[in-house]
Amino acid sequence: MTPLRAVLDACVIFPASLRDTLLRAADANLYTLQLTDDILEEVCRNLVNKRCMPDAKAEKLAHVIKEKFTEGFITTHKQLITSMPINEKDRHVLAAAVASEAQIIVTQNLKDFPAYILNRFDVKAQSSDEFLAHLFSLDSTQMTQIMIEQASKLCNPPKTASEVLDALMQHAPKFVSLIRRELR
Repeated sequence: MTPLRAVLDACVIFPASLRDTLLRAADANLYTLQLTDDILEEVCRNLVNKRCMPDAKAEKLAHVIKEKFTEGFITTHKQLITSMPINEKDRHVLAAAVASEAQIIVTQNLKDFPAYILNRFDVKAQSSDEFLAHLFSLDSTQMTQIMIEQASKLCNPPKTASEVLDALMQHAPKFVSLIRRELR
């Protein structure tokens, strides 16, 4: 079976709790992460512009992600960008999915990636909630362990697993419900 490949749109990398969960799942080999410099630059720009973190910290975040997931970085998508039949600001994301043969684009902006267009490229758009719930269905034990470890690694400030799940609730309520049920 071909490993699940997913391109993460910038909007799902922006929220810290969601980013952490998605990256930890990729690190655990539950899916193959696909990214581009353009996507990471958009994340960093938004983190700085919305005053979530200073420029240097955003650059360091991008560097750490790029270093950790080097094999997942796509560069062959650039020549496809202009030919992608969706809105201009999202063409690079679809081009990355096509170039990397990803099956899924994980995004909160589902309306920007209509199924009738993505079907031509054998790509689906999924919300972060749908995607994480799918990963949970593939390996509930591993996803639960990821959430426990995610909480245990937070120290500034420290957070319980329940607090991490509370933060994740606005982005992935179905997934959070599955994890909470598993933790009971």
